[in-house]
Amino acid sequence: MALYYNIAGSSSVTTELISPNINRSVSSLTVCNTHASNSASITLFIQNNPTSGTTNTYNIVKAVVLPAKTTLLFDNEDLFNYNSQYGLYITVGSSDTVDVVIN
Repeated sequence: MALYYNIAGSSSVTTELISPNINRSVSSLTVCNTHASNSASITLFIQNNPTSGTTNTYNIVKAVVLPAKTTLLFDNEDLFNYNSQYGLYITVGSSDTVDVVIN
């Protein structure tokens, strides 16, 4: 079953897409900048135990600028083949609006 997110940034919002310790198969992920004229800045990363204060973070993409009305597709299953102790997160810039679909 797909997961759907509507994310509206306000002072660099980080959203948990997949929680740590959840076994979930991901075959593709899309990030769509839904704004009609402004670019969006996105960082997609995995992280373990984000509430502990001592985390390991690994960026998949960092501060990528996505033009208005553009979709970025990640369709390599190996990219999301990580240890289940990690969760998947996205950070968007303030005032950015993106939709995320995970299959």
